[in-house]
Amino acid sequence: MEDEQRTKKAQIRSALRMLWLRSKERSECLKNNEYTCISCGVKQSKRKGEEVKVEVHHKEGVCNWDKIIEVIQEQLLCTPEHLECLCPFCHAQQTYKK
Repeated sequence: MEDEQRTKKAQIRSALRMLWLRSKERSECLKNNEYTCISCGVKQSKRKGEEVKVEVHHKEGVCNWDKIIEVIQEQLLCTPEHLECLCPFCHAQQTYKK
């Protein structure tokens, strides 16, 4: 499949970022740390003129964005010849028969 017909890597990265920003895991981390930086103690604030953001950091890092995107392209966003249309019933049967 030609590159211009594939979902762009930047689009996949953006979708993953949105998933992360709305994830329960990220939200739980913020709550557990009371929206406070564990390094310097600054607390998140939305007060006008005093806005402070607190970010969530992966302690072990996200090792390889390119590999994650590659797996998504290969497994989920595969080429049309690896896809087929099924009704919901047949789709469930095909998916869960393994």
